[in-house]
Amino acid sequence: MKRKSFAGMSCSIARALDEVGEWWSLLIVRECTQGTTRFDEFQRELGVARNILTARLDRLIELGIIETFALEDRANTVGYRLTGKGEALYPVLASLKQWGDQWINDGKPSTEWVEDATGEPLGEMVVRTSGGRPVSFRDIRYKIGPGAMPTTPATVENRNRRVLGRD
Repeated sequence: MKRKSFAGMSCSIARALDEVGEWWSLLIVRECTQGTTRFDEFQRELGVARNILTARLDRLIELGIIETFALEDRANTVGYRLTGKGEALYPVLASLKQWGDQWINDGKPSTEWVEDATGEPLGEMVVRTSGGRPVSFRDIRYKIGPGAMPTTPATVENRNRRVLGRD
């Protein structure tokens, strides 16, 4: 069954989910951040069927999230690694891990991520203003951006009224 595409929507969240919202995709990206490069390694680590893995790798390559490179130790074999676009997903993975550690694993993570140079744990992933002040969705107002569609002004007005109590 083909799922609905969000490519025609102006919402960046919906469009991002169109690219990486399928769980195998983010797990492949996670594996890349853990040093996995070879098809058989992805398959072993994820327990994913070959046809699904092939399809997801092809799609991530098409989207420019991962790229192939020649493996020096194996003739005519490619490895997979993140592009800059793929590396930019790291904060998404860190946020998902922190959320899962707190809300799914009851504060008992199976691994802890620490900075290599200092051994210090990662700080909490927090949305901040450009001045550095932490904010929640209740502290922000939406405004119309340059990629707005004709329905965007009503969506923005409704959101701000419902969340901020403003007309």
